[in-house]
Amino acid sequence: MSSIGELGEFGLITRLTDRLPQGPAVELGPGDDAAVVRAPDGRVVATTDLLVEGRHFRRDWSGPYEIGCKAVAQNLADVVAMGARPTVLLVGLAVPPETPVEWAEQLYAGLAEECELAGCSVAGGDVVAAPLITLAITALGDLDGEPPLTRAGARPGDLVAIRGRLGHSAAGLELLRSGRTTPAELIEAHRRPRPPYTAGTEARAMGATALMDVSDGLLQDLGHIAKASGVRVEVDTADVPVPKVLGQGGLRHVLTGGEDHGFAATIPSSAVPPASWTVIGRVTEGAGVLVDGGSYRGGGWDHFRE
Repeated sequence: MSSIGELGEFGLITRLTDRLPQGPAVELGPGDDAAVVRAPDGRVVATTDLLVEGRHFRRDWSGPYEIGCKAVAQNLADVVAMGARPTVLLVGLAVPPETPVEWAEQLYAGLAEECELAGCSVAGGDVVAAPLITLAITALGDLDGEPPLTRAGARPGDLVAIRGRLGHSAAGLELLRSGRTTPAELIEAHRRPRPPYTAGTEARAMGATALMDVSDGLLQDLGHIAKASGVRVEVDTADVPVPKVLGQGGLRHVLTGGEDHGFAATIPSSAVPPASWTVIGRVTEGAGVLVDGGSYRGGGWDHFRE
C-alpha cells in the first residue's frame, strides 16, 4: 500500500480529482489555476468550515469515507439554512505524508457521495503536508432569485418548528467517549450527519421568517435567532420529539446536542407545516430563550470551551 508521500502532491491530486464528477454549476473544474463556477442568480452564498483531527473527528472512531461525508454535510447545511441551493465545494486537505493513498481515496469518495445527495460537486481545492489531518471546506450556493433566509426575521406571533434528526450525534459521541459501540444508530449518527437538504425549499414554502442550521445545540442556535431578531423564543418540551433510542438523557441531547445539522425555523402562525416539520414553540416579545416558561441549564457547543 503506497503512502501519500510516495505518490507526491500532483500524483495525489490527479488520483483524487479524476474520481470527482462535475455538476452543471461547474464550467471549469479541477486541473487549472482556479475553478469557474456558474452563478445564475448573480449572488453567491458562501460559507467555510474546518475539521481538525482530534478535535472534530478521530480516525479510531470514524473511517475516511464517513469523515468525507461529515465534512460536506456540515458545510452544505449552512448553505441550505440560507435558503440557497448548494452548487459547489472547494476542499483544502492537509495530511501527513505517511497516510495511505487509499485513506485519501476513501475520504474523497465520501465527499463525492454526500455532494451527490445534495446535487452539488467538488470543483477544486488544494493538498498540503501537515502533522495532523485537517479539512478546510468552502461551500457555495445559489439563491435562484429569492432573498436569503437569515436569523434576523423572526417576529412575535411566529411559530418555531424543527426539521431533521436532533440529539443523536451528541448521544453517539457520549457513547464513544465511554467506550461503547451501541446503539449503532447513535454511533452512526455521530460519524455521519444526515441533514435534510430539502429543508430550505420547504421553509420557503411555509413562508419562513428565519431559518438556521442546528449545529451547536437547539437552544443555543434558537438563541442566535432570538438575538438577531430582537425577540424571545419559547419552547414547550411536551412538543419536542425525543426518540426512545436516545435513552434517559434524550431531552437533554435534543435541546443541547450539536452536529446533527437539522434545522430550526420560525414560520407564520397561519402556516401549515408538512409532516416532516414539528412545531415546538413560539416567538414572543422579549429576549432570550425560555423552556417551559423558565431557563434551562445546559448550553451547547463552543469550540473554545469544550
